[in-house]
Amino acid sequence: MKKLILLLCSVLVCAITFAQTPTAILTIFSEDGYKFYLILNGQRQNDKPETNIRVQNLTQPFYNAKVIFEDKSLGEISKNIPVNGGADNAPADVTYKIKTGKDGKQVLRYYSFVPITPNAPPVQPQGVAVYNFGTPTPVSTTTSVTQTTTTETIGTNTNINNMGVNVNGMGMNVNVGIPNGEVVQQTITTTTTTSSSSPQSSTPPPINPPVNSSACNGYPMEPGDYKSAKSTIEQANFEESKLSTAKEIAGANCLYAGQVAEICRLFGFEETKLSFAKYAYKRCIDPQNYFKVNNVFDFDASKTELSKFTGH
Repeated sequence: MKKLILLLCSVLVCAITFAQTPTAILTIFSEDGYKFYLILNGQRQNDKPETNIRVQNLTQPFYNAKVIFEDKSLGEISKNIPVNGGADNAPADVTYKIKTGKDGKQVLRYYSFVPITPNAPPVQPQGVAVYNFGTPTPVSTTTSVTQTTTTETIGTNTNINNMGVNVNGMGMNVNVGIPNGEVVQQTITTTTTTSSSSPQSSTPPPINPPVNSSACNGYPMEPGDYKSAKSTIEQANFEESKLSTAKEIAGANCLYAGQVAEICRLFGFEETKLSFAKYAYKRCIDPQNYFKVNNVFDFDASKTELSKFTGH
C-alpha cells in the first residue's frame, strides 16, 4: 500500500512540474511597418499579413523562421533563431525585428529578451497579433456593437394629460399635452455587444518551399546575433550538446573564419573542435582566411587534417 501511495505521489509531482514548465514566446515586428506572413518550422502562423506578430507556447530552443512579405519586391527571409535566453538558457520572451540592412534588403535581427515567470498570466499587448503555436486560431478577439431602433405605437388618445408608460418592466408617469385623436408612439433603441474570434482560413494560401539552409546566403551574422549564439553554445552542459547547437547555428548562418575559430575554442576536446571546423567550412564567408582556425588546435595532426579537408 505504501509503495502505491509513493508511486501516486511521484506521478503527481511530475505532473505538476510538467504543468509549470514555462514555454518560450517569440515576437517579430517590422521596423518600417511592412506587412508579412510568419512561418515557424513550416507552419504558417497568420492568414493575413501583419506588421507585428507574437507567437506563444514554443517548446523548442530553436525555430526556423521564414518571413514572406506582402510586398513581393521585398523578398523573403529565412533564419534559424533561438528563443531561449539568460544565464540558465531558459525559455524566454524573445523579440526580433525586421529592419533594412546596409544593402537595402530586409533582414531579421535579435532585439531583446525578457525572462518568463512560471505560471504568470499571458501578456496581451495592444496592436500585436497573438497566436499559439500549433493552433490555427489567433488568440485575440474582436468586439462588435449592434444598435436596433424600434418604433412602437401606444394607441390613439383623447385629451391625455397624464400617461403611464412601461418600458422593460419599469413604470413611470409622463405628463404630455396631446390633441384629440392623435396617435401616440415611443421609440426604443436596443444595443447588443458581441465578441467573436478571428479564425484563420482552413485552406491558407500556398507557401513557397523552405530555403535550402545548407547554402550560405552571403550575409554574415551581425555582432549582436553572433554574441547571442555564442552564449547559447557556451551554456550547453555537455560537449555533444555544444557541438549539436553550434552546428545548428552554423547551418543557418554565415560565419567569418575568425568567428569559427572563436566557437571552436568553446569546446574542450580536439576531436570536437575538428568536427565543427570541418562542418563550418561550407558556411564560412571568407574561406581564404580559414587558416585562422588552425590556431585553435593543440596537435599538428589536426591542423594537417583540416588543411587536407579544405584544400588550403
